Order: sequence, then C-alpha cells, then structure tokens
Amino acid sequence: MILMLSFLGLGKGRAQEKDPMEEPKGIIGRYYEDDLPIIMKFVNELPNDSIISKFPFLTVVSWKYDGSERNGMPPKSVNERMILLEGALESSMSNSDIFTHVYSRTGNNLKELVYYTTKQDEFMKMLNGALEKYDVFPIEINFYEDREWTDFKKILKDFKK
Repeated sequence: MILMLSFLGLGKGRAQEKDPMEEPKGIIGRYYEDDLPIIMKFVNELPNDSIISKFPFLTVVSWKYDGSERNGMPPKSVNERMILLEGALESSMSNSDIFTHVYSRTGNNLKELVYYTTKQDEFMKMLNGALEKYDVFPIEINFYEDREWTDFKKILKDFKK
C-alpha cells in the first residue's frame, strides 16, 4: 500500500535519447510500503516510441536482504555490494543497445534494478559477462513481456499524483 509519495531530488536516467544540452529529467522519489520507506530512482518521462518498441521485455533484477536493523534498508556491507552490481550493469549499458535502465527501487528488504530489454538470452549473456569478475551476487532475474511499458507508466502515474 502506498502511503506517501515525495520527490527527493534530481538525477540522470537512461531510458531516453538525450540531448546533451537538455536538463536531466531523472528523480529520486520516496513512498512507504508496510510503514517502511522505499526509495525510487527513475527518469520522470516515457522515452519516445522507437525506444519503447525496441525493448519489449520488462527485466527485474531482484536482491532480497535483511534490513531489519535499518528500517528496511540494506546494511552498509550489502549496500556496497549493490553499488558494485549497479556499476557493473551501468558500465555494460554504455557498450550495449540490448537494454535500458528505467528505475531502481530500494527498501522493505528488497533492491530491484529494472530494465527493458530486447531479448532475454542476450540480456543474460551480457549480465553474465558483466559480472564474471565478481563474486556471485544473490540476485534473481525475472522477465515479463510488457510491450506497452505498462509497469513504468504506472510508476510515472503514481509519482505524478
């Protein structure tokens, strides 16, 4: 249940073609789930239709953790590993046109890195290559067909309120 939505600041996103002179449209937002804060990072607009049609699969990389001592947020050591994971994926993104980041969610004992991808097998190959030099991350990856980007549209609508 969403109790409160708020904007915390500006950041950059990737799910759009960028004009280098354009101001960033990314935000960091917060809402509450089970009385615990959830922090969201995302670009605050839909990309153009050519991007949407290119990436039909919602891809969710999930990391469950014990946040009982930090109000649902990850312990420092776990958060440092999560930053490594995000960095590895971000680096791969700059060399790939098979996926685009749409949002990240942290809180209530769960971290999710959410992308739209072209094909599941290509994403998994890229992911395995990006992570091969690291110790195993305790992640789960799920794919959903979402040609209309319904999941992301819901987030935009929720935060627009």
